[in-house]
Amino acid sequence: MEFTIKTGAPEKLKTGSLVVGAFADGKLTEAAAALDKASKGKLAAILGRGDLDDKAGALLTLHDLPGCASERIIVVSLGKEDEFGDRAWRDALAATGKALAAAPSHDAAVCLADVEVPGHDIDWALQQLTRAIADGAYRFDATKSKNKDEKRRGARKVVLLTRHKVAANMETSVKRGQAIAEGMALAKDLGNLPGNICTPTHLAETAQELGKQFKLKVEVLERDEMEKLGMGSLLSVARGSHQPPKFIVMHYKGAKAKDKPVVLVGKGITFDTGGISLKPGAEMDEMKFDMCGAASVLGTFKALARMALPINVVGIVPTTENMPGGGATKPGDVVTSMSGQTIEILNTDAEGRLILCDALTYAERFKPACVVDIATLTGACVVALGKIPSGLLANDDALARELIDCGTTSGDRAWQLPLWDEYQELLKSNFADMGNIGGRYAGTITAACFLARFTKAYKWAHLDIAGTAWLSGDAKGATGRPVPLLSEFLIARSQEAQS
Repeated sequence: MEFTIKTGAPEKLKTGSLVVGAFADGKLTEAAAALDKASKGKLAAILGRGDLDDKAGALLTLHDLPGCASERIIVVSLGKEDEFGDRAWRDALAATGKALAAAPSHDAAVCLADVEVPGHDIDWALQQLTRAIADGAYRFDATKSKNKDEKRRGARKVVLLTRHKVAANMETSVKRGQAIAEGMALAKDLGNLPGNICTPTHLAETAQELGKQFKLKVEVLERDEMEKLGMGSLLSVARGSHQPPKFIVMHYKGAKAKDKPVVLVGKGITFDTGGISLKPGAEMDEMKFDMCGAASVLGTFKALARMALPINVVGIVPTTENMPGGGATKPGDVVTSMSGQTIEILNTDAEGRLILCDALTYAERFKPACVVDIATLTGACVVALGKIPSGLLANDDALARELIDCGTTSGDRAWQLPLWDEYQELLKSNFADMGNIGGRYAGTITAACFLARFTKAYKWAHLDIAGTAWLSGDAKGATGRPVPLLSEFLIARSQEAQS
């Protein structure tokens, strides 16, 4: 999708689809008012009949509006003016993205950037608008048979129309929104691919392709190299699979060599049967999404490279399948992690923390400014928080606050849970330094407590995305989260370093 931003009069712009906003009480945005004036009150008269629902995101399409050059006018409801805020704005943007993706015309214009969202400026609005429109056009058809003669609907060229004089910062915001959407699309593609295609090798090849495209240094450690490093915890998960494990390390260098990097660590279980502690069969197909943490790191790296942010970032992806078999790790086995700490594996379905702990130990060598791991780690997080925010736990409250604020800014929200020492008692083992589970209570917290034992050398935060990485039911598919949150975090960090 190609985006341009320009100053102009909406009634004079000739395009296939023109999007304007209107409030539920009949108040028109500036662009809609211009169309109403050009149509001699026709637009306001139509809206006055109640054809546009009051709910934010409702749509009304009008054809050949008098006095307007565009073929069709798409009016999106912004909800009630006195309740207008971030949520109504995002609902309107999501609806706009879907409408343009389904529109018969390949060119469109959107007049929403000038809508004043309380607490935000036009740069923020442009970034969110561009991201929503580009994300709305996402389709996954990699594993479907294709009709070569199919003519795909949807806008391919989009003009963002504003009354403001276009400045460099506005163009940067548009590019960032598009870059983040591209990163989300990559994360969705990887998550949506089946486990027989998206193997650890496929993730490694994807990382290497990004390296070639954006001139990034990419290392892929094989099993023998992991053995030499003492990654006994990670390799214990890989023992039941015929697919070789991979340990992917990506380097983005946008700042001075001496600047400490942010390290992102993504869980890459490309399929999770639970191992010997086998999962129930119902909905097990969705365990192909257990690598969405890894997908989000790869997607964030694509967005990061597209935005060319002045920051150093290291991406680490430990990746393997978790399968049953004659060689698989058994409940009661004791393994030694890269840190030297021993782990009694009480449940082989608590495998994500076993691959992450060795990656978190490996991260120490980069002397990081901070480390953020991202993982579809616990069903308990879904029970606790549902599918709206990601779970957040951290050993540094300032870092947690940064991530929460960036989640609010991006609309990709997270909520902090406690990481108190008292919970560590639940990980006691009679046979090793710790068990890999802490019992039936506070599962999300004890999982993070386990990881915290490997992060004492740096500031660290953990994002549990088990509830936010994918959707089930009719809308089944990867969401691309938390690429927006991570991208916003890196933007904020790079701006802070430049100030």
